[in-house]
Amino acid sequence: MDDPVKTLRARTGVPGLDDILFGGLAVGRVFLLEGSPGTGKTTMAMRFLMEGAQQGEQGLYVTLSESAAELRSAAVSHGWELDEKIDVFEVVPPESLLDSDQQQSLLYSSDLELGETTKLIFQAVEKSDAQRIVLDSLSEIRLLAQSSLRYRRQILALKHYFSRHGATVLMLDDLTTDTLDKTVHSVAHGVIRLEEMTPDYGAERRRLRVVKYRAQGFRGGYHDFTIRAGGAHVFPRLVAAEHRRSFHRGRIASGIAALDKLLGGGIEQGSSTLVLGPAGAGKTTLAWQFAAETVRRGEKVAMFLFDEELGLLFDRAKPLGFDFAAMQATGMLQIKQLDAAELSPGEFAYTVRAACADPATKTVVIDSLNGYQAAMPQENALILHMHELIQYLNRTGVSTFMTVAQHGLVGEMKSPVDITYLADAVVLLRYFEAEGAVRRALSVIKKRGGQHEDTIREFWIDHGLHIGEPLVEFHGVLRGTPTLAGNRAPPRPGIGE
Repeated sequence: MDDPVKTLRARTGVPGLDDILFGGLAVGRVFLLEGSPGTGKTTMAMRFLMEGAQQGEQGLYVTLSESAAELRSAAVSHGWELDEKIDVFEVVPPESLLDSDQQQSLLYSSDLELGETTKLIFQAVEKSDAQRIVLDSLSEIRLLAQSSLRYRRQILALKHYFSRHGATVLMLDDLTTDTLDKTVHSVAHGVIRLEEMTPDYGAERRRLRVVKYRAQGFRGGYHDFTIRAGGAHVFPRLVAAEHRRSFHRGRIASGIAALDKLLGGGIEQGSSTLVLGPAGAGKTTLAWQFAAETVRRGEKVAMFLFDEELGLLFDRAKPLGFDFAAMQATGMLQIKQLDAAELSPGEFAYTVRAACADPATKTVVIDSLNGYQAAMPQENALILHMHELIQYLNRTGVSTFMTVAQHGLVGEMKSPVDITYLADAVVLLRYFEAEGAVRRALSVIKKRGGQHEDTIREFWIDHGLHIGEPLVEFHGVLRGTPTLAGNRAPPRPGIGE
C-alpha cells in the first residue's frame, strides 16, 4: 500500500472522516460516495469543495438532480456560503428536448441525450479548470444509459477524462435505480457508503463504511456520524490498541479508610470498577466519593449521566458533602447529561475521548450502563463497545467507575448487561432486612492487581458515605433475608444503642 505520508491527500474537511481515510482522498483519483436519499451525501460533498476552496483550490459542483438554488439554500442552512472558488453547474437539457410534444421528461434515454449530457459536463469542467469536482448524481446517468454495458462505458469515459484532467472527483449515487449494480465500485479508486437507520424510538442513526480504497489503508468497520447545523461530523470507531499513555500505576484512595481497607488499599490507577446493585442502593453515591476525592487531590474528573437530571443531581449531592456545582465552576469537573434517545454509541465514545484528551483528567464516571444500553437498543455489540472504551481508558491512565442497576430489590438479582468479566474490580451492593429495618451491605467480589477484603460490610448514607464493621453475625446477607448467627444484630453507629 502507498505510504499515507508520501501520497498526496485531498482533505475532505468533514470532521473525523479524514482520520478514517488516513488523511483524505488521494489527489487526482475518482471516488464514489453512495447512500440512499437523506443520508448526507450532498452535505459531505459541499464540505469537500469548501475545504478545497480554503486551500485555494477551484471547485466545481455538477448537478443533474438538484437546482443551483437548492444547493445554495442547503449550504446556507449550515451557515456556509459557496464563494467564487466553487462553481455550481446545473445540467439543463437543450430547449428542443423540453418540447412537451415529444412527451419527454427531464431524464432522457436516447444516445443523443446521453451524449449531450456528457458534453455539457466536459464543457463545464474545461471552463472552470477545477481541481475538485463533485458529480451529482450517477442515478440520472444510469437512467440515460438504459443498459449496464452503456452505463459502464460512460463511467469509464468519465474516469479517463477526469484522470487526464488531474482533478480529485467525488461522484454521488443515491441508489434509487439499481442498488445491485456494482459498476462504479470496480471503476472508482475508493467507495464510501452512507447508511441511515431508524430505531423504534428516538432520532435516526447514521453510519458510514469505507467499502474500498485502492492501494491505501483505512479504518475499517462502521463509523457513526451526525448531521447538524454546521455539517456532518463523523465519529471514528474506537480502537483501544491505537492509544496508550505512560503513567504511574499507583493506587488511588477513596477518602474513607474502611472502604479503602475493603478494597485492599484502594483502586489501581488506570483500572475499571463496576458497581452493581438494585435501584437506590447507593451505587451513584459510591462513585461520587471517588470522584470527589480525585478533585481533592487536584486531578480532574469527567462524569457522564444517562439517568439523572443535572440540576437534581447538584441538589441531591450537596447535602452529602459533594459540591459538584463548585467543582464544575473551577473546571475540575466536566459533567455531561446525555440523552439516550438522541445518542449513538460512536458519539458517546467520542465524547468520552474528548473529555479525556486533557492529561489532567484521571477519573471517569459513567452513570449508568443501563442508560448506555438504552442508547443502542438495536445494537448487538454492546460488550464490544464497552470493551474498547474500557481498554482505551485503562491504557490512558484513567480510572473508570461504572454503575449498573440490577433488577429486583432482594433475593436473586439480574443484570441487563453482564460486563463483570471486563471490569478490574466489582463492588456489589445489597439491601438486607434486620430488626425491622431495611439496611445496606457492601462487598468486593472481584479485584485484579491485589488482595481485597472478602467480608461483607454494612454501609449507610447520612451526610456522606459511611462504612461499618464486617457483618460477621449474619449469614445470607447477599440473599437479602439473612439469618442471625449471634444473639443480636449489630447496631448501626448512631442508631439503637
